[in-house]
Amino acid sequence: MVVIRLARGGAKKRAFYSVVVADSRKPAAGKFIERVGFYDPKAPEGRENLRVAMDRLSYWTGKGAKMSPTVARLVKGIVAPVAAAPAPAK
Repeated sequence: MVVIRLARGGAKKRAFYSVVVADSRKPAAGKFIERVGFYDPKAPEGRENLRVAMDRLSYWTGKGAKMSPTVARLVKGIVAPVAAAPAPAK
């Protein structure tokens, strides 16, 4: 099965995660199919801490890939504010 999950990188006590599409049988930090974004929980104020290519994410979920619970929570945080934002006044 194909899964969309986080792959840890970065230094000790300075975690940086890549959002990757991978075979569920491979190790978390092992080989992956495609990198679709990143998550930096320690990003300083004013810097982007999460970026996900939503078009690639929808492509892979359309092909049957499952998101890990953590990735689903992060993506929900991206989609909910965008959907709840009011339309700009004309």
